[in-house]
Amino acid sequence: QVQLVESGGGLVQPGGSLRLSCAASRSIFGIYAIGWYRQAPGKQRELVSGITSDGTTNYADSVKGRFTISRDNAKSTVYLQMDNLKPEDAAVYYCHAKRVYNKAGLESNYWGQGTQVTVSS
Repeated sequence: QVQLVESGGGLVQPGGSLRLSCAASRSIFGIYAIGWYRQAPGKQRELVSGITSDGTTNYADSVKGRFTISRDNAKSTVYLQMDNLKPEDAAVYYCHAKRVYNKAGLESNYWGQGTQVTVSS
């Protein structure tokens, strides 16, 4: 059974930092791309950052220069280091794993349960 378990959310003041962790099942970690999404109340879920199995990363424009995604293969864990947090970063953050099998669009997707990030003074 595939599992994605997030941790590290919490309450932080503007300008502060948090590090989110996503522990993934070993069966997918070296194969799937792992990403972090977030969803604020009343808003659509959006991609924050992602990292492929070969380490290629991408970031939403809104977090570039403030967030850093990384992976620890030995621990099957992906991290999202969030610095200089702003009130607009507050949301539930979800870990997502995706594998695309072919150009026809066959893919597998898995989601974690989410972790709350609150940015407030």
